[in-house]
Amino acid sequence: MLLIELLDMRFYAHHGCFAEERQIGAHFSVDVRIEASSSACVQSDRLEDAVNYQAVYDTVAQEMGQSSHLLEHIAGRIIRRIKADFSQAGAVRVCISKLNPSLGGQIAASRIVLSLD
Repeated sequence: MLLIELLDMRFYAHHGCFAEERQIGAHFSVDVRIEASSSACVQSDRLEDAVNYQAVYDTVAQEMGQSSHLLEHIAGRIIRRIKADFSQAGAVRVCISKLNPSLGGQIAASRIVLSLD
C-alpha cells in the first residue's frame, strides 16, 4: 500500500453557518491522506501511473473556493472528486481546520476529519 499525504495546505476562504463568516472569510488548513491501491508508479517511475500531487492540490483549492456552510460538506466534496479523478485512490481522509475560530475564547483551531473507503 502506498500512502500519499498533502499536509497543511493553507487557504483563505468564506465558509461558515453565519452570513458574517461567509462574508468576512477566515484562514483554513487542509490535510489530505490517500491510500493508493496501485503501486505501478513504484516500478514505472511515470507520473501517469501515480496520483498527481498538483492535481490533488488543485482539487482541494477549487473546493475550498466554493463557499459552504459546513466543513464536513467541503471534505465530502474533496473526497468524492479525488476518488472520481484517481482510479488508484482507495481510502481517502480529509482534515479541515478553521484557524482561530471565533468561539468566545482563545482556540487555535476547530477541525473536522472525514474518511471514506
